[in-house]
Amino acid sequence: MKVALVVNRVLPDVDANLEAILSMTNEVASAGAELVVFPEAALTGLVNNDDPIHDLPLGQQIPGPITTKLSQLARERRVWLAIGLLEREDNRLYDSGVLLAPDGEIVLKYRRIHPGWHGLKAEPSVYCHGTEIPRAETSLGTFAFLICGDLFDDELVQRIRGLAPDWLLFPFARAFEDESHSQERWEREEKPAYLQQVKLAGVTTLMTNYLGDRTLCADNSFGGAMIVSGDGNVVASLPLGKAGILLADL
Repeated sequence: MKVALVVNRVLPDVDANLEAILSMTNEVASAGAELVVFPEAALTGLVNNDDPIHDLPLGQQIPGPITTKLSQLARERRVWLAIGLLEREDNRLYDSGVLLAPDGEIVLKYRRIHPGWHGLKAEPSVYCHGTEIPRAETSLGTFAFLICGDLFDDELVQRIRGLAPDWLLFPFARAFEDESHSQERWEREEKPAYLQQVKLAGVTTLMTNYLGDRTLCADNSFGGAMIVSGDGNVVASLPLGKAGILLADL
């Protein structure tokens, strides 16, 4: 399987972000990718501020107009496409991930369980979480999702281990509080913890983080992508601080 982990630059303009997502999908499909993986909240970034008036419009219906466009492209290019989206259902908001099949169908939808994507005082009737970890059987193997802070919840990691998917999709959004894109700090302080959690899960993990545009919005996610084997070793990686594509044969 040829997989493409995409680090897209997230701007305040949702339409521009969608165009970039579609363009990068076309690019990797032309390069032979069978599976394309985008980050958490890839369309908007995690720019929510716990004010429902601001945050609810960030959410997308699933299925809805955005997933319809992504499904059309997946069907046209015959690729599997995984992406993280803020999801709106009525007046509830979720941090979700979907996997689209080459026929355009949504074969897997996951709602982040760990609450770290919003503040502690966020209105619980609006800012909601999943409870289940579904698994999808596909021609490429079995898939499951965790999103960002889910990976550091040991109970969820053990649930993944019990499910034993072939591939763990892991869109995330991570930033340093000093807004740096320090590769040295990542390697020293954070990367070992991610590798350890993947080792506990025991599943090859496809992880990608979007790049926030600090000049245009408050989001400073630092990008980067890794493929980590189930024994906690890095198979391939993309450095922090730049938009780009990690292509690998697995």
